Amino acid sequence: MSTLKSYLQLTRPANIVTAIADIFAGMAIVRYPFEANPAYWLVLSTVGLYGGGVVLNDVFDAKLDAVERPERPIPSGKVPLQSAAFMGISLLVLGIISAGLFSLLSVEIAIAVALLAVLYNRFAKHSALFGPLTMGLCRGGNLLLGMSAINTSLPEWGWLALVPIAYIGAITLISQDEVHGGKRRSLYIAASLYTSVHAIQFLVAVNQKNGSMALLLIALHALLVGLPLWKALQNPIAPNIGKAVKAGVLSLIVMDAAWCIAFGNWPVALGVLLLLPLSILLARAFAVT
Repeated sequence: MSTLKSYLQLTRPANIVTAIADIFAGMAIVRYPFEANPAYWLVLSTVGLYGGGVVLNDVFDAKLDAVERPERPIPSGKVPLQSAAFMGISLLVLGIISAGLFSLLSVEIAIAVALLAVLYNRFAKHSALFGPLTMGLCRGGNLLLGMSAINTSLPEWGWLALVPIAYIGAITLISQDEVHGGKRRSLYIAASLYTSVHAIQFLVAVNQKNGSMALLLIALHALLVGLPLWKALQNPIAPNIGKAVKAGVLSLIVMDAAWCIAFGNWPVALGVLLLLPLSILLARAFAVT
C-alpha cells in the first residue's frame, strides 16, 4: 500500500482534479451539450497529460530533490527513477491516445501540451521568465482541450486560454521561491496577474449577460487566492509561499466554475464546484507541490 501511495504521490492527485475542472470549463465555454456525450475521452486525456507532466517533473528534478526535498518518492528510494520515467511517459501517451479517440483537433492540442510539459520539465522550469510562461501554456492548452469538444467555437473563444496562462504563470512564479522563501517583487507581479484574470472573467460574464451571477464565484476565488498571497507578502518565508501556491492550485476549481456560470451553465458549475472538496481531501493525503 505504501508503494502504491508513493506512485500516486508522483501524479499529484489533488492537482489532477483541477485539470479535470479545466476540461468541463472549456466545454461549458463552447456550450457543449453535456447530456448528449459527457466526453469521457477528454477527461481521461487530461488525467494522462497532467499526471505524466508532474511525474516527469520529479524525474528531471531527482538530483535537486535529493538535496532540497529528500522525502519525495524518487530521492527517498520509494520509487525507482526508471520506473517513474516509464510511468510519466506512459501517462503522456495515454493522454494523447485518449484525445485522439475524441477528435483530430483534440489530439493535436494534446500533443502540444505533452511537448510543452516535457519542455518545461527539461529546460524551462528554472527560468524566471520561461518557466512560468511554459507552465501557463500547458494549462491554457488544457482549457483549449476542453474547448475542442466543439472545434468550430475555437476561433471565437480560443483567446480565453490566455487567462489560465496568466494565472498559472503567476502561481509558477510564486513557486520558484517555495523552498527558500520568496521575493516581494514576484508576489506583487503575481497579484497583478490574479487581478487581471478576475477582471477578464467578469467582463466576459457581463458580455454574456451573466455578470451578477459570476461575480459571486469570482469574488470567492479572489478571496481564496488573495488571503494566502497577502500573508506571503507580509512575510515571504517558505511556509507562507507554499500555502499561497497550494491555494492558487486548488482554487482553480472555483475559477473554472466561474467560467461555467459566466456562460450560463449552472448545472456544470455546480458539478465543478463539487470537485473542490475532493481536491482538498486529496491534498491532505498527497502533496500539491
